[in-house]
Amino acid sequence: MTAEQIYVGSYTSQPGGGEGIGFGTLDGIAVAAATADPSFLVRSDDGRFLYATNEEETGRVSAFAIQDDGGLKFLNDQPTEGLHPCHLGIDPTGAYLLSANYSSGSIAIHPIAADGSLGTATQILQREGTGPNADRQEGPHAHQVVFFDEFVFDVDLGSDTVYTSTLTAAGRLEAVDLLRIHPGAGPRHLVFHPDGSAAYVINELDSTLSVCSYDGGKLQVVQTLSTRPADSPGESYPAELLISADGRFLYGSNRGDDTIAVFALAADALSAELVQTIDSGGNWPRHLAFSTDGTRLYAANERSDTIATYGIADGLLTPDGDPTNWPKPVCILPV
Repeated sequence: MTAEQIYVGSYTSQPGGGEGIGFGTLDGIAVAAATADPSFLVRSDDGRFLYATNEEETGRVSAFAIQDDGGLKFLNDQPTEGLHPCHLGIDPTGAYLLSANYSSGSIAIHPIAADGSLGTATQILQREGTGPNADRQEGPHAHQVVFFDEFVFDVDLGSDTVYTSTLTAAGRLEAVDLLRIHPGAGPRHLVFHPDGSAAYVINELDSTLSVCSYDGGKLQVVQTLSTRPADSPGESYPAELLISADGRFLYGSNRGDDTIAVFALAADALSAELVQTIDSGGNWPRHLAFSTDGTRLYAANERSDTIATYGIADGLLTPDGDPTNWPKPVCILPV
């Protein structure tokens, strides 16, 4: 099997951090672009451009042109006018890049030019609200931006809320609906079932998964279950959530337990069962990603500087080789 090429986002400001965005295979990764704290990466649908958050106190998003050899040519960056942007989404038309500013709880919208560069923000949408967890929910904390159907969803950990909006041609979000997850959940990431009947939210603060029905932009929680076995000691903080292409399985990362949780979904997609937890191959698995053919799963273990790989057979995971070393990996983008 030919080794798959991946981009790796990482933290550069942490002790022992790297220099920027990595590129290569698990047999060898090198720095493709020096940039500060590129904690999340997305690629344009046509494969020509890559965008990165610069998760700093003065948040920025950076644009790169992807070269024939996979190298990255810096185009420009733009301020997100918020603190610590941690997630990105490109709208389906390719016209706008949306970023979630975690610490300030705001969503920034930047137009994408024909040459891939980013223009001045068309909107900075400030969310509001708090939650019962005084340490983590003292204010809004935007953690993800997702497009599905004709809607855009932003997930706010600080206020236990998932917002549904439409994105106008002028690059502004217009409210459609919102979902309140149970207080203190700390929703972090959201995925949709391929058939559009359901969605799933992984909650960072109480290690739960919320199963939701979905209809025309409206979400409703129908089941809540733990991301951990009942006898798990200590605390854990889920991070990433993936769904298999066939809609049969979910995969979530548990930071603290340092495991990957596998859930089997019912035929109607509206209930889930925890069927496997497996060691993440390191410490503090912040991000998970499927290989491009869907046969493997990557786990980026931030605190152990390791990227682990798993084979997938009938939904379940099996370690595949030794973990690869890379400083503070927090995002894997297979190409």
